Amino acid sequence: MFLRDLNRIKKLGKYLTNDKKTIYLIVLILIPVAFAGAIQPLLVGQAITLLKNESSDVWLSKIFIGKSINLIIVSLFISVLLRLILQGYQTYNIQAVGQKLTARIRRELFSHSISLSLRYHDKMPVGKLLTRLTNDVDALAEVFGSGAVGVIADFVSLIVISLTMLSIDKGLALLLLITQIPVSYFIIWLQKRYRKANYQVREELSQLNSDFQENLQGLEVVQMFRRESFNSKKFFKTGQIYRKAVDGTIFYDSSISAFIEWISLAAVSLVLAVGGYLVTSGNIGLGTLTTFILYSQRLFEPLRQLAERFTQIQGGLTAVERINELLDEKVDIKDDLNIHKGSYFSSKYQFKGEIEFKDVSFYYKQNDYVLKNLSFKIKPGEHIAFVGPTGSGKSTLIRLLCRLYEPQNGEILIDGINIKNIPIRQLRNMLGVVLQDTFIFSGNVAENLKLNSEINNKDLKLICKKLGLNNLLNKLPQGLNTSLRERGGNLSSGERQLLSVARVAIRDPKILIMDEATAFMDPSTEASLQRDLKRILKNRTALVIAHRLATIEKSDKIFVLKGGLLVEEGTHQQLRSKKGLYFQLSELQEKGFSNLV
Repeated sequence: MFLRDLNRIKKLGKYLTNDKKTIYLIVLILIPVAFAGAIQPLLVGQAITLLKNESSDVWLSKIFIGKSINLIIVSLFISVLLRLILQGYQTYNIQAVGQKLTARIRRELFSHSISLSLRYHDKMPVGKLLTRLTNDVDALAEVFGSGAVGVIADFVSLIVISLTMLSIDKGLALLLLITQIPVSYFIIWLQKRYRKANYQVREELSQLNSDFQENLQGLEVVQMFRRESFNSKKFFKTGQIYRKAVDGTIFYDSSISAFIEWISLAAVSLVLAVGGYLVTSGNIGLGTLTTFILYSQRLFEPLRQLAERFTQIQGGLTAVERINELLDEKVDIKDDLNIHKGSYFSSKYQFKGEIEFKDVSFYYKQNDYVLKNLSFKIKPGEHIAFVGPTGSGKSTLIRLLCRLYEPQNGEILIDGINIKNIPIRQLRNMLGVVLQDTFIFSGNVAENLKLNSEINNKDLKLICKKLGLNNLLNKLPQGLNTSLRERGGNLSSGERQLLSVARVAIRDPKILIMDEATAFMDPSTEASLQRDLKRILKNRTALVIAHRLATIEKSDKIFVLKGGLLVEEGTHQQLRSKKGLYFQLSELQEKGFSNLV
């Protein structure tokens, strides 16, 4: 386990590259801090030796022979002051480096998380992912700021104190050092058990956050169906499981603290017993005994601090493990390195908009195919509609075209080029997607329309006017500068869809994809937008998914899907005359059963 932890920590070393000089200085300061701490008991012991007029073989006694005790007091004061100054400087820099470390890791985690494919996010609840980015990273900051360097400082202090004691009296020194063996063994024994318990705590905290986030997102449904009491009981159970997991870590944490206290008292008693005998027998002086009593306390102080840091250190190691688990997740959908070497085509290549699916098969769950050997070809500038029963794979083929998922079999081509060989940035820039469920970011209207487009507000207003958005903008208190709540909470569903259409039009895509883009609009707004869409669709390849078949009657061609298979294709009139699935769907809609399509 130690080697695994070491490897995980090494992986995080790249985030400290810019702070190497500061870290080296922090480590270098540990030596004078440890020496200043180790010399203080020795100075107290020498003061007693001078007051008692005892002979001493301690190397420090040679410095104070014939000197007054005032020199020892001044030296003690200087050592205390020096230690405080150096520790203050050290603590500030440790915390500063720790915050820089966590800021870089959090940025890397966020960037990596949003680069992972939707397949990963489908199985990872948002609440659990948020725990990795917040609680785990904070735990890592805490262990670096308070634990990691502190542990090194404790070990340096132990070494300096041990060497100093050995230089004074080897017998008493070895007696004290031997007591460290059972303590160290017990700490290692508890460390393994605490580690498992702490990992379970993190997992249960993730579940707690996930449940909380899910209930907040679905609050409207919770209240409408009066599930407040039921969901509260369910959340309480999750909280109880989390509490029990935390109780396990508290048991191990309190056990180690109590054990250290007991051992340190036993060590002091042992020094008093053995040292008292040596004093009465004249083998050592009272000053030396006093020095060792103080050292016995100082010797266990690093272990006591280590016990206090025990929770932080183990929590930090658990956090490192969970952070690395996320960072080790492979980005499935990414550019081929050869693309950026220019082996395929220039980034300025002008696409015409031809789309071809060749024997494409895809499933979300193993062998539960959503699309089966799907093949079709769309010519540049053609307007194609996709219809079919719910679950027939209409939305899935759009996700595959956008490379949000990768098909298990087959190829998807644009202008005869496999989309895997097109840089993702270039691919998605040529695709304009209007979804039924429009996502609105917090910010103002202009920011939501621009997204990553470089366009000034003057041109933006002109585009909005052409798209017929003036009525909407005039209703908003500050027009384009109106602040929008999370997910566009202060807009209606139809208004959010209007903004979605507008921000796609601003990008001027070569291929336009519309997934039931007017589902939430009232008839007058939809009619107005349909007129504008004719202009937007001009000279563009268009893929339209619609449940209301009346909106796609004028499409160049209609593809009918069922069970992931292309079962029919043709114009509206051709498909009606075939009396097949399309005819059945259109008949159902005419009779008012539109929800079956």
